[in-house]
Amino acid sequence: MDQRRGPLIPWWARLGVTIVPVAFVGVLFAWPLVTILARGLSHGHLGRAFTGAGVGSVWWFTWWQAALCTVVALVVGIGPAYVLARYQFRGRRVLLALVTVPFMLPTVVVGSAFLAVLPASWHYQVRAIVVAQVWVNLAVVIRTVGTAVSRLDPHLSEVAATLGAGPWTRARTVVVPALRPALWAAGAVVFLFCFTSFGIVQILGGPAHATVEVEIWRRATQELDLPTACALALAQVVMVALLALWWSRAQERSATALAHQTRDGLRRARPGREAWVVAGVALATTAAVVVPLVVMVSRTFTPGAGASVWSAWQAMIGHGPHLVAGAHPVVADPVGTLVASVRIAALATVVAVGVGTMAAVAIASARRAGRLLDVGMMLPLGTSAVTVGLGLLITFDRSWWDLRANAIMLPLGQALVALPFVIRVISPTLGSIRPGWREA
Repeated sequence: MDQRRGPLIPWWARLGVTIVPVAFVGVLFAWPLVTILARGLSHGHLGRAFTGAGVGSVWWFTWWQAALCTVVALVVGIGPAYVLARYQFRGRRVLLALVTVPFMLPTVVVGSAFLAVLPASWHYQVRAIVVAQVWVNLAVVIRTVGTAVSRLDPHLSEVAATLGAGPWTRARTVVVPALRPALWAAGAVVFLFCFTSFGIVQILGGPAHATVEVEIWRRATQELDLPTACALALAQVVMVALLALWWSRAQERSATALAHQTRDGLRRARPGREAWVVAGVALATTAAVVVPLVVMVSRTFTPGAGASVWSAWQAMIGHGPHLVAGAHPVVADPVGTLVASVRIAALATVVAVGVGTMAAVAIASARRAGRLLDVGMMLPLGTSAVTVGLGLLITFDRSWWDLRANAIMLPLGQALVALPFVIRVISPTLGSIRPGWREA
C-alpha cells in the first residue's frame, strides 16, 4: 500500500476549512489582543502595570506563590507518578481517572470546596491557596512525569543496584537525570496555571492576597480602570511568553538519551517493603483526591438550626428567583443559572468542536503552512481567560456593534479557550490515518 502523503481534501475545501478558524481566532483573539496592546501602550499606561499603587506587591505575590506551588506540586506528585507508571495493582485505572478530576473542575468550585474542607484558621491564608493549587495541578505532574517514567528502561536501575548503588543513589544518578525534561515540562505547565490563577486566589486569598489575574479583574470591573487593566494584561502576556521560551530552552538543555528508552511493561510490586510503599502511595493519593470532594458533598447535607439535612437542596430548588440582600442586592435563581450554564456550555462545545475540526483538517492538509497555522491556533491556550475576557470587553464596545451584553459572547469566548484542546485531540487522529486508506 502506498504510504506517501496525498492531499487530505481538495484545494477549495482546504481553503474553506482554513478561512473559518483563522477568522474565528483573528476576530475573537488577535483583534482584542491588539486592542489591549494599544490601550496598554498609550499615554504611559504601561508604567502603571509596574509602578501603580499596590501593583508591586501583586507582582511579587504572583511570582512567589506560583513558584512555591510548582515546587510543592512536583515534590508531592513525583511519587504517585512513578508508582502509577511502573506498577500494576488493583484500582490503578480508577486512581488514574480520579487524579484527573480536580484538574477538570472549575477553579471557583475548587475554591469553594477548600473553604469547606480547610479549618477556619486557614481561610484567606497563603497555605490555603498552595494546598488548593497543588490539588488541582497534581494531575499535570502525574500525567507528564508518569509518561516519561513509563519510557525508562528499568534495567538501568537494576545494573546500578548490582554495582552497589542504594535506592537514593539510583534515584539521584539514574532516575532524576532521565526525568529532568519531563520535570521541566510539568513545572512549566503548573507554574503557568498558578501564575494566571484566578478563581482559587479570588476565593481563598481574600482581599489581602491577589495575583495579577485577580488585579486585572478588579481594575476592569471594580475600579473601571481599563487602561491599567490593559497594561497589566499586556505585561502578563509578555512575561508568560518569555517564561515559556526560557522553559523550552531549559528543557532542551536538560534532555538526555535515557528518557527515550523502550517501555518495559507494568509489574507487580515485590512482597515486603516495595509492596507496602506502593500501597501507601496509592492510598495516600486516593485520599488526597477524594477527601475534599467527599467533604464538600457532605457539607451540603449539614442541617442548620431546626432544619433538615435536605434544607440546602430544598432552598436551591424550591425558592426560584429571589432577591439576595447585601451591599449590592442581586436576584438569585439557582435553577435558572444551572440551565443557563448548560446552554452556554453546549453551544460553546458545538462551536469549539466545529471550528477545531476544521482547523485540525487544515493543519493536517497543509504542509509548510500547517505548523504556522498550528502555532496560531494554540495562542489562546497561553493567554489567561481574564485577559481574553478583558480583550472582548473593550473591543466589542462600539456603539454600532456593542456585543458586550449579547448572549452569544459567553459561548464564543469559552469556545475560543477550548479550541486548542479540540485541535490537540483531533490532530493526532487525523495524522494516524494512512493516505492509502483514503485513496482506496
